[in-house]
Amino acid sequence: MTTTSTEFTAGAATKQTTAETRWAIDASHSAITFKVRHLMISNVRGSFQQVSGEVVYDPRHPEKARVSARIDVASITTNEEKRDAHLRSADFFDVETYPTITFVSKAFKPTGDGGELTGTLTIHGVEREVTLEVEELTSEGKDPWGNQRVGATAKTKILRSEFGMTFNAALETGGIMIGDEIAIQIEVELVKQA
Repeated sequence: MTTTSTEFTAGAATKQTTAETRWAIDASHSAITFKVRHLMISNVRGSFQQVSGEVVYDPRHPEKARVSARIDVASITTNEEKRDAHLRSADFFDVETYPTITFVSKAFKPTGDGGELTGTLTIHGVEREVTLEVEELTSEGKDPWGNQRVGATAKTKILRSEFGMTFNAALETGGIMIGDEIAIQIEVELVKQA
């Protein structure tokens, strides 16, 4: 819908006088995936199954685009139940204390059909500024049920230690069991809100 609406900023909403369009993340057609080095020889991949959020966008002013997203940490899966339970524990995400991951954008720098989206990522109760490299931002299209949709891909890398997740073990052959760098890939499909 194109109306005078609110724009999300760091958990608060402020009135805007420009026409904006609101898009909701379609969780059933979106994916938040990650990979991390294991035993210094291969990558383990995982994903979060439950994500929600909204994009507020004025096509006349793409630099004012705003994103607010929320991930249910308990929905993490790496296709191994024992590992998933360990990731939910206090050694890693500590889901009982920190049940959600959030991202709230601060700035968007459009470049071609993508751009750089900078914002605050909160994991494990720790806030850090990160920049997402947005690519493959598609044009608007209509689905068979009359909904308007767009899609986008984004990626970034973070260090889990910067978010207070330092659990590890030394290997007999040298090195560590789990890498610090996490590569994150985001695929979202957005539905225009009526």
